Amino acid sequence: MAMWNPWRGCHRYSEGCRFCYIHKGDAKRGVDTGRIEKTDSFDAPIARKNSGEYRMKPGLVYLGFSTDFLLPEADAWRGDCWDMIRQRQDCTFLFLTKRIERFAACVPEDWGDGWDNVVVGCTVENQRRAEERLPIFSRLPIRHKNIICQPMLSPIRLEQYLDGVELVVAGGESDRFARPLDYDWVLDLREQCIRRSVSFSFRQCGTHFIKDGREYTLQKKDLCAQARKANIDVWMETAAMFR
Repeated sequence: MAMWNPWRGCHRYSEGCRFCYIHKGDAKRGVDTGRIEKTDSFDAPIARKNSGEYRMKPGLVYLGFSTDFLLPEADAWRGDCWDMIRQRQDCTFLFLTKRIERFAACVPEDWGDGWDNVVVGCTVENQRRAEERLPIFSRLPIRHKNIICQPMLSPIRLEQYLDGVELVVAGGESDRFARPLDYDWVLDLREQCIRRSVSFSFRQCGTHFIKDGREYTLQKKDLCAQARKANIDVWMETAAMFR
C-alpha cells in the first residue's frame, strides 16, 4: 500500500471536520492548512528509479489523504493526476471526499462509466450528510464505490444507498473533546450491510466510546486495536483489496 499526496491543505467543510487530523497536525507544525499547494511528490506514480522501474510499486494507492482530491483550488492540477492514474493501470487509486457534488465536473473526458483502477469513498458523518451526499453518489458512474462513516457522529440509515457499494467503513473521532461513538450505531450499520451483502469494516473506536450504555475514554494508540478486537468486520469477495 502506497500513499500519494499530490497537494496538501484543505478547508473544513462539514461537521466531521471539527477535529480533522490534517488541521491538528498542521497546527502543531505551524503550517497554514488553508494554503493549498502542490507537494514534492506530485508526480510520484510516474517517478522512476535509475533502473527505469517505477518507484511506486503496483497495488493499492491511498490518494490525497492530506487533502480532498476534489478541492476547487486543485482544479488546474487534477488533469495531470488523471493522466498519471491512466498510465498506472497496475495501481488502484483510492480517494475519499466530502465534496461528492463536484465529482462530475472533476473527471476526465474519457471517464465513461468509470475507471477500473479508481475507487471513490464518499464520506458521510451523520444522517443529514448521508441524505445530502449519497443520492448524488448513487447516480454517479463509478465502478468501485465505498461509503466512509468516519467520524460517525450519529446513527446512520444508508441501506437504500448500498446498490453498487463494495465497502462501508465505520469509525469514531479521535480527540480529547471528541463527540462520542455509540457501539450500537456501529452494529446497526453492520446489519444494514449484511442485509445487502456489502462488506463492512469497523476501523476505529472513538476516544469517547459508548458500549452497553457505559462511556469509556480510550487512548489514541488503542482506538484501532480495540476496533479490531471487536472482530465484527464482514468481507465480501468484491472488497478483498481493502482487507
